[in-house]
Amino acid sequence: MVKMKNATFRQMQVFESIARNGSFTAAANELHLTQPTISVQIKKLTDVVGMPLFEQMGKKVFLTMVGEQLLETCHRVFQSLDNFEMNVANIKGVKEGVLKLSGVTTAEYFAPRIIGGFCKKYPGIKVSLEVINRRKVLERLKENLDDLYICGDISADLEVESTLFLKNPLVILAQPDHPLAGQKNIPISALSNEQFIMRESGCGTYLALDKLTRGKGITFKSSMELGSNEAIKQAVTSGLGISMLSIYSMTHELESGELVILDVEGFPYADVWNIIYPKGKNLSVVARAFYDYLLDEGRKLTKANLAELPELKEK
Repeated sequence: MVKMKNATFRQMQVFESIARNGSFTAAANELHLTQPTISVQIKKLTDVVGMPLFEQMGKKVFLTMVGEQLLETCHRVFQSLDNFEMNVANIKGVKEGVLKLSGVTTAEYFAPRIIGGFCKKYPGIKVSLEVINRRKVLERLKENLDDLYICGDISADLEVESTLFLKNPLVILAQPDHPLAGQKNIPISALSNEQFIMRESGCGTYLALDKLTRGKGITFKSSMELGSNEAIKQAVTSGLGISMLSIYSMTHELESGELVILDVEGFPYADVWNIIYPKGKNLSVVARAFYDYLLDEGRKLTKANLAELPELKEK
């Protein structure tokens, strides 16, 4: 008989992260642990179970049948603990508690400011924010790993509660000395002659660009594909091409004159950010307080920040 009482909560966290990411290395990065520590935790858990939990195939790991059953057990345990934490938070009210958030990469340009204001209002609440790409946000959403999620539009097949809390203008950026800089009403077709630096497929800006060009016969010369907004800005600043990003991600570069916004027809493109959680999920008192704060104070903070940008005042 398996004595799972000998398994620790940390071992179960490590196991679940490996199962979800399909990699010991990815789990180590996510949990901020060394890979040897991850391996030791899994060895101890495997010894407790008495049967292999993973199969190694190349660089990927896959669950054994026993591993799949243990993963289901982990989900039930984590859900029970989440329910317990929510009940405790409800008893305490908004004075104390934990709030877990995850958001797309552009959230890093505004979310900390909003969270800072929330924490000043509720100093007893501990907030964690996971900033990742859109695909990983949706994976966490499906696993119900966080209280709330910040993301753009998502497919209709996901059963969620989604509320728009902020518009996210997307713009075309270039070097100040780019030949198109200063021109008015540039047709989007003119961009097909430019080296276009892309985000990875599946991210929000990539999907928005696909919507803009779909059915118009417009293709771009993709000079490179980069995995972060910061890398894209550096590439554009270095003269490697043009790109499309959220206006929120480039406030510093616009103020310093390192980058400019091209006046392209159809831009700024009206993308949005939504606050999302699974349909039927009962939000804790803490999560509900942040949800309401985000819709109220968060909008005020970010709108005030955008109002300072002359590039959008002219549009």
